[in-house]
Order: sequence, then structure tokens, then C-alpha cells
Amino acid sequence: MGLVMSTPVDKMDGPYTKRWAALGVLCLSLLIIVMANTSLTVAAPDMVKDLGLGSSDLQWVIDGYTVPYAALMLILGAVGDKYSRRGALVLGLVVFGAASVAGSLVDSSTGVIAARAVMGVGAAMIMPATLSLLAATFPRAERAKAITIWTATAGLAIAVGPLVAGALLEDHGWASTFLINVPIAALGIVGALLLVPPSKAEGVDKIDYIGGALSVVWVGSLIYMIIEGPHFGWGAKAIAAAVIAGIGLVLFVLWELRHPRPVLDVRRFTQRAFAGSTMAVALFFLAVFGAFYYLTQHLQFVLGYSPLDTGVRMLPLAGAVFVGGALTALLTPKVGMKVTVALGMTVGTVAVALLTRVDASSTYDDFVLPLVVLGLAIGLSLSPCTNAIMGSFPEDQLGVGGAVNSTSIEMGGSLGIAILGTVLAKTYSSNLADAAAQAAAAGGPKLPEKALTAAQDSVGAGLYVAQEVGKQVTAGAAPKVGAEKAAALGAQQAQTVVEAVHKAFSDAVAHTSLVGAIVLGAGTVLVALLLPGKGGPKAASEGSQEAGATVAADGEKKTEARV
Repeated sequence: MGLVMSTPVDKMDGPYTKRWAALGVLCLSLLIIVMANTSLTVAAPDMVKDLGLGSSDLQWVIDGYTVPYAALMLILGAVGDKYSRRGALVLGLVVFGAASVAGSLVDSSTGVIAARAVMGVGAAMIMPATLSLLAATFPRAERAKAITIWTATAGLAIAVGPLVAGALLEDHGWASTFLINVPIAALGIVGALLLVPPSKAEGVDKIDYIGGALSVVWVGSLIYMIIEGPHFGWGAKAIAAAVIAGIGLVLFVLWELRHPRPVLDVRRFTQRAFAGSTMAVALFFLAVFGAFYYLTQHLQFVLGYSPLDTGVRMLPLAGAVFVGGALTALLTPKVGMKVTVALGMTVGTVAVALLTRVDASSTYDDFVLPLVVLGLAIGLSLSPCTNAIMGSFPEDQLGVGGAVNSTSIEMGGSLGIAILGTVLAKTYSSNLADAAAQAAAAGGPKLPEKALTAAQDSVGAGLYVAQEVGKQVTAGAAPKVGAEKAAALGAQQAQTVVEAVHKAFSDAVAHTSLVGAIVLGAGTVLVALLLPGKGGPKAASEGSQEAGATVAADGEKKTEARV
């Protein structure tokens, strides 16, 4: 009886009475799709051991989720607008939960990658649906507050993912990090049917499937290129993806400009609030995901924390996100989004710059301040940008608006991991090679070439090589000096390599943070110049909606002329 509501939210006379409970369901749905990536960074070492993953396999286990997730959001957001936003949410949760079960049962890299890809399809339905349902359910006077809670949830998921995964990995295998999604997805489905009102766009006759297909081609190819090129070299695959992405983008823009009802009216990018907000979201997540990528590694591999301990130590970021969200709710109405977003991005730049002080002697205390400052920055910046993006779309395109916001997040995050991850890997490799050369020149033991090459692959590989070198030294020295002294020599040699690996990685973190701070700092200046002053987002929103109405009216005239 109460499972399917008879009155769509769009038809109600006043605000939906259960809207705050519905927001809880939407935030829960958002939580699991963000945690799906952040928890995997903690589970990755166990997966490598159990499945025998190489560096290429591991990269695609992580990114196999991202490609369909980013590529499909725009068209699936439009489909949700036309048919049922709540239906898209529920179906996405079903797909996500089923793929999570499959991912927990497979025993090969191919199986895990395939399961993660299907999870990405489910996430591409869920993410735009959460924002479109939020915007449709809440009146404009309350929408900014609801979006602030939504963005704070995204920030919370970044920190909670490793915590939950770490707790599970204490007593269970990596498959448990997939299975935890199932009860949460089931709870989300029940909550959606009980508490989230049905909603869909009115007056949408046809979907621009050609434009949607072109968006899948160019976004998917771009994300693939971002992943493939930096990690696996700029070979034929990466170059082909770049060419397809470029051609697909040009065709997409030309098609959308001529279509009477485009899946995305690209003219919106001429609106300063919309263009500045999408740029801010992408740049911010470039820095956040990139920093998160190497921070979790440093806490585990250099400081030696367990997965659970690593998750616990990321919690200051989550708490600070909520504080930043409360601050932006107070500041933005008074000073405008331009000031709040620019302030948040500046604070974020400072947070990343603080990580340039990291070295081999750094302790966790040196990371607390950057984590807190970064959390404040997330809370300050993201909700005003999301509100401006969603406000730029008419009520019948809220799913598309949510897709644009979420695609910006995914593109920025993918770029962050690709760019900053590449800087980190190359700097670490170079630092370790220099350390080995200096040790040999000073008369110390020379690391075998194969061992050095293996150690340069990653900090985890470096620590594994240190153990193996220690074992080899112990085995070689035992017949000459006895077992006890040989063990001491082996331990000493292993510790020497460990210290070199730690120093090389710590210095790489500092260097990569400098690059990240420069990128985010330059982006802050661009966004500040682009965003309009106080009152601009409202004007931009109205202008965008008027532009959309004009495009629709022109399309109707063309249709009438053809008839």
C-alpha cells in the first residue's frame, strides 16, 4: 500500500512532507557509489595477493568502474528525467547490488574488472537520480541546504570508505568490501519506494539518443585516454582514444547546437556561473582525488598503518567537511558564491601545499592539519557549485543537471589520479634510482639491477623487494658467518632498502603536492575570474532556463514547418 506513492512530487500542491527523510535515502545511495572507489584503495593490497594482480590489472580493477560511470551519466540522466527518476534510482541500486555480489564471487582479474564495470553502470543511474530527485523534492528556498548535506555526504564517503573497508579486512577477505554494498543497496531500494516520491519531467516527447550516444563516445574515450596514457604509455590505444574523444566532442557539440531538444544544451557553457561551477568542481576533485590517492599509500606503506588504522586517521577530513558545509550555508547567502567558492578553493590549495613539507621523518601529526583544512575546503566550495549547476537547468532536465555535476566530479577525479599519480610514480622511481646510485658510490651495497627495477614500480613493490633482498643476504651469508649473524646482516640490508624506499616516496609526495597546489591555485584564479558576483547564479540560472525555452520553441517551429 505505501510502497508506491500515487502523487508525483511534481503534482503536489505544497512541499513534500517527508522530504528530509527522502534526502536521507538519497544520501545513503550516494554514499555507497563514492565508497566503492575509496574503499578499494585499502582493499587493493589483499586483492593483489589473492588474485595475483599485476599493476595493469590493478589499475583497471579501480578504473573499470570509472569509465562506464562517467560515460553513461548524461544519457541515463536524460532517460530518468523522461520516464522516472525514482525508477532510475531503484534500478541503479539493483544493478549496483547485483554486480557487488558478482564481484565478491569471482576469482580472476577479468571477473573483478567486469563486475566493477557493471557497478559503474549502476552508479551512472544512481548519481544523477539522487541530485535530480533532491532538486525536484525540495522547494528552491531549501534546496541549497539540502545540496549542502548531499555534498557533505560525498566528502564523508571519501573518508568513511577506507574506514569501513579497513574494519572488514581485519577479519575478512577483500570480497567483503564488495558484499557490504548489498545490504546498503537493499536498504536504499526499500527507502526509495517508501520515502522518495515519484518524479519525472513533463512534456518530454523524445530523448536525443544520438546526442546521448555521442556523449558516451567522447566522454568514455576521454576517460579511457586519461587512464591508459599516463599509466601504460602513449601507445596506439591511448592515441586512438584521444582521437576518438576529440572527434566525438566536436560532433557532439555540432549536433547539440542544431538539435531542437538536445540532451545537453551546450550554450549553457556561455553562462559564467554554470561554466565556472563545472570548472571548479572538476579542478577541486582533481586535487582531492589525487591527494587521497597518495595519502592513503603513505599512511599504509610508509607509516605502517593497517587498513583500519588508515581509515580512522582519515576521519578528520570527514568531520571538517561538515564544518565547511555549515560555514558555506552561512556565508554564501551573505557574500555570494563567488567569494565562498574562491575562498574554498584557496583553502584547498593551502591544504595541498601543506603536504609539500612531508619527508621521511614525518609522522601522522604532520597530516592532521592538511586533512582538516582540505575537509573545510570541500565543505566550503562544492555545495554552492552544485547548487549553481542544478539551478541552471529547468525542472524537466534535472537529471541532466545532476549528470553534468557528477561527470565533472569523475573527470576531475580521473585527471587527478592520472596526472598526480603519474608525477608521483615518476618522481618516486627517479628518487629511488638516485638513492641507489649514491649508496653504491659511497661504497655501500649495490642493489641488483632487476631488484631496483622492480622496486621502482611502486612503494609496495619497493618494500617487497626489501624483504627479498634481506632473505637473499641472509641465505648467502649463513654458510660463512653463521645463521645468527647472517640474519642480522640480512635485516640490516633490508632496513637500508626500506629506508631508501620510504625517503624516495615521501619526497615524491612532497613534490607531487607542489604540482597539485600549483594546478589548483591556477584554477582558483580562473574560477574567481569566471564566476559572477553576488546574485549572479540566480541570473545565470534564469538565463539558462530562458535559453532552454528558446531552443525548445525553435524546435517546435521547425517541426511545424516540416509538417
